Amino acid sequence: MTHEKIDQRSLALAAAVVTCIDHDPARAGLERARRTCARWRAAAPADRANQEWAVLLAGSWETVRTALLDPSPAGQQRRSNSPFCGVLPEVARREIFKQFCKP
Repeated sequence: MTHEKIDQRSLALAAAVVTCIDHDPARAGLERARRTCARWRAAAPADRANQEWAVLLAGSWETVRTALLDPSPAGQQRRSNSPFCGVLPEVARREIFKQFCKP
């Protein structure tokens, strides 16, 4: 799989996460990402990606949402270290992976 395809898949996963969190008034997925980021920061406090996510996650959902959907190279880099793992139901995640496995 090319890097371009991997980036497209990553963006598709992020878009699905955004939809999931947008439809949950409690924003449970956002809270889960905050806890994940806190664990990662405790394990690797100097990691720049964790620091960047910690700053973003301290802000509003709208700010985080924009960061997740950012198509720029910075957005791609951010998504490669996303603390939103585990937010999507496994079935939804598998479906997105299937879509990008097709030739």
